[in-house]
Amino acid sequence: MVIIMAKIGILGGGSWGIALAVLLHKNGHEITVWSALESEIRMLEENREHKMLPGVKLSEDTEFTTDRQKAVEGKDLLVMSVASSYTRETAGGISAYVQPGQRIVNVAKGIEEGTLMTLSEIIEQEIPQADVAVMSGPSHAEEVGRGIPTTIVVGAKTQATAEYIQNLFMNEVFRVYISPDILGMELGGALKNVVALAAGIADGLGYGDNTKAALITRGITEIARLGTAMGGRFETFCGLTGIGDLIVTCASMHSRNRRAGILIGQGKSCEEAMTEVQMVVEGVHSAKAAMALAKKYDVALPIIEQVNAVLFEGKSADRAVKDLMLRDKKIEVPAFFS
Repeated sequence: MVIIMAKIGILGGGSWGIALAVLLHKNGHEITVWSALESEIRMLEENREHKMLPGVKLSEDTEFTTDRQKAVEGKDLLVMSVASSYTRETAGGISAYVQPGQRIVNVAKGIEEGTLMTLSEIIEQEIPQADVAVMSGPSHAEEVGRGIPTTIVVGAKTQATAEYIQNLFMNEVFRVYISPDILGMELGGALKNVVALAAGIADGLGYGDNTKAALITRGITEIARLGTAMGGRFETFCGLTGIGDLIVTCASMHSRNRRAGILIGQGKSCEEAMTEVQMVVEGVHSAKAAMALAKKYDVALPIIEQVNAVLFEGKSADRAVKDLMLRDKKIEVPAFFS
């Protein structure tokens, strides 16, 4: 139940940022939306809706701006909702206006390829004075914007910050849990996009439910294997930001990663698929980083390895599936038979 009215700056005018702007305004908060794209701001001001969220109307008193200072100064909370590839640039651009202790919650998902940093780590590096949290879980913008019941998790370094953000977002259709495991949440959110590409590729090849179930189940095993090696908690990968987010991303046509995978499975190149989807396909950006992390922590990620081979090495999708199926025999549960 919301107990305070807050001034909130949404950094990023894409569909997810707009869905959250609608949600937060309904909760009684004062909303300012910033985008670096003047054309996007004009569209939002003129139409009071995002083209990717038809019918999801923004209130008349929601403000829109391309002015970073206006979006940041005096805000009780900043919601970072830009694509992962723009997180560093955006964080660096607003750093001068962020006050010590000002709260920022990142709602995007990804890993920076060059540094292998999570998005919250990037924000903390660029804005060391901020109190940085994350929010993740199975939550398509298309459904959140329409008020379809959704459950999500806020991760923060302190319980006070987690509960503050929980109170701002939570309502009768948007349930918010809290967690201290920021790293596990971010790894689950980034890596599930790569597995969702694999699920889409399988769909594009015409495979069925058996294949999808196998990819989801073995995919979360890979994610948890790497995530726990890096310090994430196993329970996180069993929850909303792990298996929950993976299921929704692999199964839904709202998922841009699954849609791009379907096109690749049907024979299109990675570039052609991303162009047709017309949105940022985060799994493509995270795939190489995932393999670099696997090498660093000496962890086997066979599904993610094959996705990389298809995306960047010219391997055919059907050959990648066959190679997964014909790997050396394994035991699913690591124990000895009596």
